Amino acid sequence: MREPAFWYRPPSLMSLLLSPLAAAYGAVASRRLQRKGFDAGIPVFCVGNYHLGGAGKTPTVLALVSLLRDLGETPVVLSRGYGGRLRGPVMVDPERHQASDVGDEPSMMARTVPVAVARERIEGLALARSKAATVIVMDDGFQNPAIAKDVALIVIDANRGLGNVKVFPAGPLRAPLPPQIDRTDALILIGEGNAAAAIAARVSAQDKPVLTAHLKADDATASRLRGQRALAFAGIGDPGRFFRTLRGYGVEVIRERVFADHHPFTQSEIEPLVLEARRNGWALVTTEKDLARLGVGGKLPPWAQGIVPFPVKLEFDGAEAVRKFVSDRLFRARDRQFRKS
Repeated sequence: MREPAFWYRPPSLMSLLLSPLAAAYGAVASRRLQRKGFDAGIPVFCVGNYHLGGAGKTPTVLALVSLLRDLGETPVVLSRGYGGRLRGPVMVDPERHQASDVGDEPSMMARTVPVAVARERIEGLALARSKAATVIVMDDGFQNPAIAKDVALIVIDANRGLGNVKVFPAGPLRAPLPPQIDRTDALILIGEGNAAAAIAARVSAQDKPVLTAHLKADDATASRLRGQRALAFAGIGDPGRFFRTLRGYGVEVIRERVFADHHPFTQSEIEPLVLEARRNGWALVTTEKDLARLGVGGKLPPWAQGIVPFPVKLEFDGAEAVRKFVSDRLFRARDRQFRKS
């Protein structure tokens, strides 16, 4: 779905009219947050957000996996595979599975990390453990009570914040803010801006760390595109952030084409973009996640040739402090398990 514009504007008549539905939705969501989840038996890190839409969860998951590997762990990512047809549990094979099978994010991540996809997260947990996982990294699922989380990391775009801070459908929140903050172990603000300053202050007031990070483009791709004119398209939660990132790296974005989040691209949609870019001598650029929905095993169909992915990775500011936080939480989780046994 594409987010309603009024979610990211001051409280409006529309949000007011939707308030009764939001109250009912929020009450149900709050009760779900109270449920006790299944104990995985190994540490579980959950990367989630308070709201619907994009915030930078996927690059955060990949950065966390890299950090855990540096600490000697064997992490496996657990995803529901949103947008894919397979219910799982299944380990994603990037050479065999398409985004339409397992979802675009798992398809992209599986090129570098092991990813288990399962509609029922507990079944996916069992599969991940069978692959010798020492740590589970959940991609989303913060509001889902099925599995108990040892560490809940919440991602917010510092430039975008939480909009009108209303619960769905009156706003973008998945549940009322207070119970979500109560279950947060650390907040991660991505990028520049102060739109999330008030939320960060509320989290800090509970003596929980507020970490900062930024997205860094692949040097070779950024150098190749710098100074070029481009037609950029994206079907992600916050396409505006992608276009801003391109411009920040010196790419002259002449035209933007926005699709809904997780949109399943068709030849009739992409081929005209390829032809337009070729006719005007523009680069045709998209995100890695969008590219994952256009092929399998990194191979694009003939009608999508020439599209340039713009990879980004998340880098934490104050990396040593983040490393210490993660290491400490691993120790706490294992100590808890030891005391239970």
